[in-house]
Amino acid sequence: MSNSSCISHFLLLALADTWQLQLLHFCLFLGISLAALLGNGLIISAIACGHHLHTPMFFFLLNLALSDLGCICTTVPKAMHNSLWDTRNISYSGCAAQLFFFMFFISAEFYLLTIMCYDRYVSICKPLHYGTLLGTRTCAHMAAAAWASGFLHALLHTANTFSLPLCHGNALGQFFCEMPQILKLSCSKSYFREFGLIVFSACLSCGCFVFIVFSYMQIFRAVLRIPSEQGRHKAFSTCLPHLAVLSLFFSTAAIAHLKPSSIFSPSLDLALSILYSVAAPALNPLIYSLRNKELKAAVRRWMTGCFQKH
Repeated sequence: MSNSSCISHFLLLALADTWQLQLLHFCLFLGISLAALLGNGLIISAIACGHHLHTPMFFFLLNLALSDLGCICTTVPKAMHNSLWDTRNISYSGCAAQLFFFMFFISAEFYLLTIMCYDRYVSICKPLHYGTLLGTRTCAHMAAAAWASGFLHALLHTANTFSLPLCHGNALGQFFCEMPQILKLSCSKSYFREFGLIVFSACLSCGCFVFIVFSYMQIFRAVLRIPSEQGRHKAFSTCLPHLAVLSLFFSTAAIAHLKPSSIFSPSLDLALSILYSVAAPALNPLIYSLRNKELKAAVRRWMTGCFQKH
């Protein structure tokens, strides 16, 4: 193929070479996606319907659940379709749309996690100013900024990636359209603009990461100054779910994209991509609900109310 104008479709990575294994992958993806839809759907419904949960922390958690649902719905349905119908095809426009929406939701999730860190910092380090610094309008503006930044980030990368000439076939080494895999198909010396965008994104991500680390250093210092052990435990327990989600997000994404080329393995790449693009969004509701009594009680009340209506 001389350039991208000759490509009408891409070939995604085949998850298995036998019908039995393909059916197994379909069932696994179906189970994970249903768990993610149920968990994130319950969180969204409970927070939206529970007026006592209309606080900054739960408002940002609702937005995080929406981004998790977006990640799952962008990648998993096509993978399930390909496994069930024994195909690898995805159209050129479908691949571009999948790349855009995945980058949009995953970028928004990263920015939302950064904002949630600021929420925890203000709550613990400046509790007297919490209502002032994180008012309703401020929270709405911060969430809108996260979504808008994710949209702009996805738009720039997608437009630039699909403007590059693709000269190395149409087979992608991933089960969904991922930017590094598409860049591997581009002609040599033709992706300097994309490299510049990647460097800019990396600098922005490092800035957010430094902000998160600095905020948690201040949080831990403030927690250690709390005189009572019960107070310290309560303060730290509000940060634990956020820390767990952050660790899962950063560790899987970093290992997937920053691992040395010497340990390249298609099966390892596939496992890591499933972890950060599918497993993490499915596990986030479980992580948050396990440690949050208010959220568990709200979900229980919402489900009880729904059953009583029927």
